[in-house]
Amino acid sequence: MTRSLYLCYFGLREPLVQTQVLPYLRELVRGGVAMSLLTFEPDAKATWIVEWRERLRAEGIDWHMLRYHKRPTLPATLFDIVAGAWRASRIVRRERIDLLHARSHVGAAIGALAKKLTGARLIFDVRGFLPEEYVDSGNWPRDGALFRLTKAAERWLYNSADGFVVLTENARKTLFPPLSSETAAGKPVEVIPCCVSAERIASRSDRDAVRKELGVSDRIVFVYIGALGGYYLIRETAELLAMARERDALVYALVLTHGPAAPIATELERQGFTFSDYRVMRAEPADVPMFLGAADVALSLIRPSYARIASSPTKFAEYLAAGLPVISTAGVGDLDEHIEEGRVGVVLRSLDRQAYVDALQAMETLRHDPDLAERCRQEARERYDLETVGGARYRRLYALLS
Repeated sequence: MTRSLYLCYFGLREPLVQTQVLPYLRELVRGGVAMSLLTFEPDAKATWIVEWRERLRAEGIDWHMLRYHKRPTLPATLFDIVAGAWRASRIVRRERIDLLHARSHVGAAIGALAKKLTGARLIFDVRGFLPEEYVDSGNWPRDGALFRLTKAAERWLYNSADGFVVLTENARKTLFPPLSSETAAGKPVEVIPCCVSAERIASRSDRDAVRKELGVSDRIVFVYIGALGGYYLIRETAELLAMARERDALVYALVLTHGPAAPIATELERQGFTFSDYRVMRAEPADVPMFLGAADVALSLIRPSYARIASSPTKFAEYLAAGLPVISTAGVGDLDEHIEEGRVGVVLRSLDRQAYVDALQAMETLRHDPDLAERCRQEARERYDLETVGGARYRRLYALLS
């Protein structure tokens, strides 16, 4: 039996861990892998820890944790990397771990050091172009010391790893101009986008009841889920929604986010939306499929950049699984190709009035297709399903490295 330790520089109850990390680990356990998990918790004495440790143990996941240190940023992260490597090495020896599975760059740094100490093999699960993301966000200058230092560390991580996961084909082609489509200098690479349980999302059938509860039974509901701000475009999303409402007064905006409501609410009201035309609310992950089932069109407006070609927005997979066509900005991961090949939405080529008009007209035409919803669901099953895509490809990589 393969034994793996998953290294994650987040807390267990972070939404990302709950919706992405744990589902993948459960899939690996289902495939016969003995899984351990190491996370970094801001409150190492929280009352919920015992309950969650028992819950994960019952699912076949042995959970370990260390305290997360936040400030000062760089020294705190370096301290956590060293502490994480030492703890991971102890777990590897005690539990006879074969594979270190490291999520993103900090996890990979922990894994690379633990590999030096133990000889276990290392999977670098590359979640994006981290140095370039900091440049895009305005936190680092492109030629600054932190950028250059991180790029040097990144090269060391690529050399240290025995196998890789990337989120998109475009990221694979950029990072590993390969000798073949599946290997990088003889090391296996799997392309695994952010996946969802497509059947679970598609199975929610309470559309009419939810629409009635929201008071939108006769409205055309445009939905957005997830974070807003940064490269998730607030003003442009509101502008597109306003243009849709200008074309049809029945348009209603539904925003599901764990972030603050004020920024998007302010922009919508600036664009002429009244309280009866929109709702911004918090929804738990388990309830998201129910609200998606009540919608008609989904939005994913993300500022394009070099770093975004490595992105696979989870929201896109969730939208498709719910049978929703998507308006998405161009240049994000593999979405352009998937949208156009699957005929499951519209690619927004620029962020101006004429582009919004063209996209909305194309969406209106698309929505007249009676096969659209099922085509979206089929695209989710074929490209983004947790079991048949995500779980299967992770298991294949584990088999190659075990």
